[in-house]
Order: sequence, then C-alpha cells, then structure tokens
Amino acid sequence: MDTKTLKIELTRLILETESHDLLNRILKELKKEKSDFWLDLTEEQKDEIEISRKQVKNGETEDWESIIKRVS
Repeated sequence: MDTKTLKIELTRLILETESHDLLNRILKELKKEKSDFWLDLTEEQKDEIEISRKQVKNGETEDWESIIKRVS
C-alpha cells in the first residue's frame, strides 16, 4: 500500500472510530513522530537564534513602526 492510500485508509478508520482512548493513543504516537525543528537547524542558524535571544533579553529590540520608517 502506498503512502497516499495508507493515509486515506487511516483517515477513514479514524473518522469511523468512537473510541476516545484509541484516538488519544494515535494522537500521542503521531506527536512523538514530529521532529524537533531545532535538530534540523545548522549550527550557524542555532548561533543566530542564540544571538537574537540575547538581544531580546538585553532590551536590544526595535518596534515594528521604527523598522518600517527606517527601511522606507
């Protein structure tokens, strides 16, 4: 069974079930499969995010209106 067919079959079965417990188990399993985006980032991207976090912590931010005025 290809992926598309499998998804359709799973969707059909999920829509037909009335078992709250089963639906919760399925949801938990699917959430486990979601990858943490942080793990997909390069070291350079992670460094940039850390720099941004420090800037916010130190109050080195600019409001949206100021940015628009500056770039216009």
